[in-house]
Amino acid sequence: MKIAVVGATGMVGTVMLKVLEERNLPITELIPVASARSAGKKLSYKGNDYIVVTLEDAVNMKPDVALFSAGGDTSLEWAPKFAEVGTTVIDNSSAWRMDPTKKLVVPEINGDVLTADDKIIANPNCSTIQLVMALAPLHKKYNMKRVVISTYQSVSGTGVKAVQQLDNEEAGIEGEMAYPHKIGRNALPHCDIFLENGYTKEEMKLVKEPKKILRDDSFAVTATAVRIPTAGGHSEAVNVQFENDFDVAEVRQILSETPGVVVQDDLANNIYPMPVNAHDKDEVFVGRIRRDESQENTLNLWIVADNLRKGAATNTVQIAEYLVENNLV
Repeated sequence: MKIAVVGATGMVGTVMLKVLEERNLPITELIPVASARSAGKKLSYKGNDYIVVTLEDAVNMKPDVALFSAGGDTSLEWAPKFAEVGTTVIDNSSAWRMDPTKKLVVPEINGDVLTADDKIIANPNCSTIQLVMALAPLHKKYNMKRVVISTYQSVSGTGVKAVQQLDNEEAGIEGEMAYPHKIGRNALPHCDIFLENGYTKEEMKLVKEPKKILRDDSFAVTATAVRIPTAGGHSEAVNVQFENDFDVAEVRQILSETPGVVVQDDLANNIYPMPVNAHDKDEVFVGRIRRDESQENTLNLWIVADNLRKGAATNTVQIAEYLVENNLV
């Protein structure tokens, strides 16, 4: 199987290559793809060197699957060109997520929507993925009415430039700014751009994407997304009201039996999810599980995951694995 990684030299692309090395996709040929200025560079994968090629060259090579992490504009222009030659594209940008003709997939939750005819498949937003991994099994059992999300998102979600800004600030170096303000020792209630309704684009992704993934728009969602000076890993404080009452012990049991979710909730020993412990892991960690005593049938959760892995690269690779396992490519 021929696999292209588009955006192979970028932050998420680098993690995609690492995840591919760790997992068992039957790759016979790897095609690293990047912009024209990176073409000709060498990348190491499983001890071998590979030459980075341009998008045009990659399309002509007709890969079976192309994993895209090169930004929305690139995806809008190039994903259809790959699809035309028979390649199945799994796209990590926001370009296709809310397109009604494209599937938005977290394999553990809605992989069953995929067919062999899906040639452009969307990977959800990083914050959405960890959210629905925890909420999907609870929604199934108790039926969500309303979800209130506050995020605490790392600078790696913005990209290399933001990581560099934080590093520069910590080292006392004047440098290029990814944000309109300093990020060190600060918290910016400003993830992505502001929209006309006063919410940011990131917040509206959290409002819309879970409904599409869960195939249900009967519940309400509101979100505030905040950028904090952590290098990697996103955290979310989530308040969810259900139609039906629940038992907190049963909630813990349901979450601990959910594939890809790990419950870390031992308050006596100060054990709860933290970005520093989620680093380089593929699971979604859930803790601080407790009843909201101010409102009936309402639960509080704290959800943490590595945004570059399950939030991006790992989920993309898992979609490819699902396609292979189910003979859809």
